Amino acid sequence: MAQDILRQPLQSALPAEARRTQRRLRGRLLLPLLVAGLVVLPILNLLSALLNPSFEMWQRLWETILPRMLVHTLLLLGGVGALTLLIGTGMAWLVTAYSFPLRAFFERALLLPLAVPSFVIGFVYMATFDFAGPVQTTLRAWFGQTFRAPDIRSGWGAILVMSLVLYPYVYLLARAAFREQALTTYEAARVMGYTRTQAFFRLIIPLARPSLVAGTALAMMEAMTDFATVRFFSFPTISEGIVRLWEGRMDRAGAIELSLLLLGVALCLILLERALRGKARYYQSGILVRRPPRLQLRGTAALLAVGANVLLLGFAFVLPVGQLAAWALSYVRTNFGGWRSVFGQYALNTFGLAALAAILTVFLALLIANGVRLRGGRAGRIVARLATLGYALPGAVIAAGVLLTLAPIDRAINDLAQQLNLSAPGLILTGTIVGLMYAYTVRFMSVAFNSVEASLEKVKPSMEQAARTMGASPLRVLWRIHLPLVSQGMVAAAI
Repeated sequence: MAQDILRQPLQSALPAEARRTQRRLRGRLLLPLLVAGLVVLPILNLLSALLNPSFEMWQRLWETILPRMLVHTLLLLGGVGALTLLIGTGMAWLVTAYSFPLRAFFERALLLPLAVPSFVIGFVYMATFDFAGPVQTTLRAWFGQTFRAPDIRSGWGAILVMSLVLYPYVYLLARAAFREQALTTYEAARVMGYTRTQAFFRLIIPLARPSLVAGTALAMMEAMTDFATVRFFSFPTISEGIVRLWEGRMDRAGAIELSLLLLGVALCLILLERALRGKARYYQSGILVRRPPRLQLRGTAALLAVGANVLLLGFAFVLPVGQLAAWALSYVRTNFGGWRSVFGQYALNTFGLAALAAILTVFLALLIANGVRLRGGRAGRIVARLATLGYALPGAVIAAGVLLTLAPIDRAINDLAQQLNLSAPGLILTGTIVGLMYAYTVRFMSVAFNSVEASLEKVKPSMEQAARTMGASPLRVLWRIHLPLVSQGMVAAAI
């Protein structure tokens, strides 16, 4: 009897404590879900176009250019995805697992192509390798006027140029994943009798699969939204068709509806990415890990490693930047006065906006990913995935969605000011850096979220549970456990 009386308060206290814990978790999830909702709001405004579709426009597009654009888009996605995965993974493994001359320099220099827009490199390649360019002109002089080189103004040319620019997405995440793997992984491979090559394919690649899939998906989404490069190479895709409708024919409603098709392709990409990641989870054993020693390459092997890096950087960065520098010097010689002040201001604006947008987007991505990880539920995961769809839309369409979202707020603020007999503040959202940062966040949330989420998946749940058992708050767990483990992924996302 006494034991039953003692049990009753304990049994009633446990559900009460569980309910309090659930309420605290819901409160902590409110902010991440609110952030994700704000990011997805412009996309939802675009989706509202589905309520009044233009069937005549779709029929006209299907009878003319839509099938061709759709096939080109799928070919571009497949080619860029395969090539960036091959280049990014191979170079990340080379600089992580092996030691050779100038390895430390190449490890950082391989990121440089990401700083040059793909349409800029595409323009340089067209000027260099096109029929009237210096390369083909020289080849015809050597082998006769009947010599014909493969035409770079084609689909394979667009795929090659975009892959040279976008492989750092895979390289960054793959290198971070390889560096996070502990020495025990290689020791386990040695015990199982694997060679270094067998360990790479059977252990290292499966452990790095979330990062590899995330990087490849980012590269494919970037390629899907590019319209300038494919226009240079006469390879029309859906994104190029959207811009053509938006700017050329001034059919904004049609452009928004066509962008929904691109949004559907992006959603398929996200679902494919989740399927390729699988339900398995790959955890690290702790914050401090011993990295395996690099294998020293000598002789021909070292020469081949250096040559591979030089060749890739030469075509992806040195050639286009060198040609741009030559054109810039030619311009400076003829327009010397005032160029420094103009370009200095351009550079300051560019780097300032880029830094602010990167910090803001990565911070918000960490909030969303951590909230979904804590207890997001199916609804939280759906909202988080919708928040990453902005990367699949051209910048002009994102701008339209942001304007549709913020313009009514601007009007409401000005109307309220007039009712209160105050001076109208003007366009404080759409006419300032606030709207620009909002658009950047919507556009690049996929980059930050995929990178942060891939790194968070490596954090063992037992580490969080142990910290909470010791009385650590979720904020302290995030600061002391999550941030050190995902810092490389966050840096990769910011870059």
